[in-house]
Amino acid sequence: MKKFGDNTVLDDLNFDVKKGERVTLIGPSGSGKTTILRLVMTLEHLTGGFIYVDGHPLTHEMRGGKRVERKKKDVARMTTRIGMVFQQFNLFPNMTVMENLTEAPIHVLGRSKAEAQERARELLENVGLGDKVDEHPMRLSGGQQQRVAIARALAMDPEVLLLDEVTSALDPELVGEVLNVLRHVAETTNITMLIVTHEMQFASEVSHRVLMFDGGHIIEDKPPAQMFSEPENERTQAFLKAVL
Repeated sequence: MKKFGDNTVLDDLNFDVKKGERVTLIGPSGSGKTTILRLVMTLEHLTGGFIYVDGHPLTHEMRGGKRVERKKKDVARMTTRIGMVFQQFNLFPNMTVMENLTEAPIHVLGRSKAEAQERARELLENVGLGDKVDEHPMRLSGGQQQRVAIARALAMDPEVLLLDEVTSALDPELVGEVLNVLRHVAETTNITMLIVTHEMQFASEVSHRVLMFDGGHIIEDKPPAQMFSEPENERTQAFLKAVL
């Protein structure tokens, strides 16, 4: 459960994502999709219930018959296994592209500078930005900044990658370059992905499952081919008719 004041955003929500599975959340604005990602990333605080990562409780656990918060150091250790790419890039403007990618691996994972830089160069080549290592984010296009943000998330070698409307802040002509990078990630890694997007073609191509959200509830859960061609719920039908 998640409440903001008296407003219950998520209630009686229960779903699993298998290791290596790519699951896309669709639905109208305000249905709770982004809140789910922020809860998994521990950017929001659970009002009730539990989140498990690989069978281990993330922020709360049962102890002595009571629901209690886990120690901050234990939560921090768990979140190193989770990466998130945001709508607004969230790059450090005072750091170069290389510094953006190596800061957390060095200071959080304890990698050597040389090791972190080698991994960063590899990832930047993968996202088509191998020549931008010494640039600052403000000198890059929106699409380039988002590709740097994806590389930065991958630099932590996460087991789970959360993608929150990663193309919504981009000009239309830049959307394709970011989605192509994510397609490559989906095709070449076994990272578990939880995706919030309005790019339905992308969702149909990379997802194993698509979940339709409305009012903080899952109202339909199907493989993409079925979700986009044979939705059963009337609310899903109306939503897809509006966005497709």
